Amino acid sequence: MRALIVRATGSPVAGQVEFVHDAATPEPGPGEVLVRTEASALNHLDLWVGRGMPGITLAWPHVGGSDGAGVVEAVGEGVDAAWLGRRVLLDAAVPVPERPHPERMPAAPDLAMIGEHGPGTHRERFTAPVGNVLDVGDADPVAAAAFALAHLTAWRMLVTRAGVRAGDLVLVTGIGGGVALAALALAKHLGCRVIVTSRSEQKLARALELGADHAVLDSGTDWSREVRGLTHKRGVDVCVDSIGAATHLACLKSLARGGTLVTCGCTSGPAPTTDLARVFWNQQRIVGSTMGDMHEFRQVVALFLSGAVAPVIDRVYEASDGRAAYERLESQQQFGKIVLRWS
Repeated sequence: MRALIVRATGSPVAGQVEFVHDAATPEPGPGEVLVRTEASALNHLDLWVGRGMPGITLAWPHVGGSDGAGVVEAVGEGVDAAWLGRRVLLDAAVPVPERPHPERMPAAPDLAMIGEHGPGTHRERFTAPVGNVLDVGDADPVAAAAFALAHLTAWRMLVTRAGVRAGDLVLVTGIGGGVALAALALAKHLGCRVIVTSRSEQKLARALELGADHAVLDSGTDWSREVRGLTHKRGVDVCVDSIGAATHLACLKSLARGGTLVTCGCTSGPAPTTDLARVFWNQQRIVGSTMGDMHEFRQVVALFLSGAVAPVIDRVYEASDGRAAYERLESQQQFGKIVLRWS
């Protein structure tokens, strides 16, 4: 079986990536389906895994990939055979059963990520719990794979965690990445006004073409004054951020009273300089968000299937050119999702 493997941890990750023809074909276990992959997509998570993540022990070489679309070829014990032949889209976030506690259950479930905690979708066939796939009919598998995880993550950030409403002012940092572009598209769909930031003037120009209301160049200095100027000193209701240390304080300064900073990542580091006085005096919220559940997945995929929201695709590579795809992601030059075509 063909697969894109990461031989060992290292940086740059692309140097460890190899396309092979002799990978073992997985078998679906009880409650699982075997999917013939048509397309898989890269996420920044693929880089984190390739560099080595503390607390996670993997067998190397490793197959990454947390986005995938394809056709069900086989089903495991307990799975209805009606799934056979259906094109499905993966939600890679699998809930981990919690041990009951005499006081209370946790407010948010623990998650195991396909492609992070075990083999993923960057291979000719992958397995997944049947409860983590959706039938997407005749949808384009390349677009479907590009849509899934980024838009699920952005949907939970905006809707479930931050509670955005039509008319809200939303700030999205680092436009160009998959989650940031998904947040822009979803916020506009929900009737919000959106300000975006980037270190690239070209990316800002493209974001404006996609519907962003304002664009702010991140030159490495505090850009919050410009954001507040665009809002007549009021500030934004919600800031969507996955950059972390480099943008955290500017995000707080950009928030209105009662505003929410929602974060799903920290690509520039997890330990920012903050301002607690600003947080409590202005009654701001800092909210964490990770992936999403199948209820949220159905909600956001419905927007994709209806044509209401579409992914932005940077480039599509043949799976055999997977190393070049990793190089493109690692360069940080992409604008949108990077997709691998398998069939």
